[in-house]
Amino acid sequence: MTGAIRIEAYRDTHFAGVRSLWLEAFPEDPPHNRAETAIPAKLAVQPELLLAAIDAGEVVGTVIAGYDGHRGWLYSVAVRQSHRRAGVGTILVEEAEWRLAQLGCTKINLQIRVKNAAVAAFYRSLGYEVEQRISMGKRLAAQ
Repeated sequence: MTGAIRIEAYRDTHFAGVRSLWLEAFPEDPPHNRAETAIPAKLAVQPELLLAAIDAGEVVGTVIAGYDGHRGWLYSVAVRQSHRRAGVGTILVEEAEWRLAQLGCTKINLQIRVKNAAVAAFYRSLGYEVEQRISMGKRLAAQ
């Protein structure tokens, strides 16, 4: 890390940095999770909840948050390999939590892959707990 990390709402100038970061952090993600698809979709709904961590002008982390009036969600928490274990993920999640709380959110959910023990440990260190739920999903055809 070269300096103080700034957390700011996503701007178009961040696109290349976010895209590169997500390819590094989520190399096996399906096309619907890639920056070209996910960013425009998020900018259409609660754009202020797409956050970037900036170090010396470079995007080094991201988080997407969402709130539906009942529950908050975290997605795409990513930190560049070069900046991991330096608190970047923590400040991103804490900023997202603060922004969700300002909207009235009292519960945040997130999903991680079962095999990702390191990520589970990170979230546990921030007070998240494993809940006994079955995660289900359904893809809808594009309109």
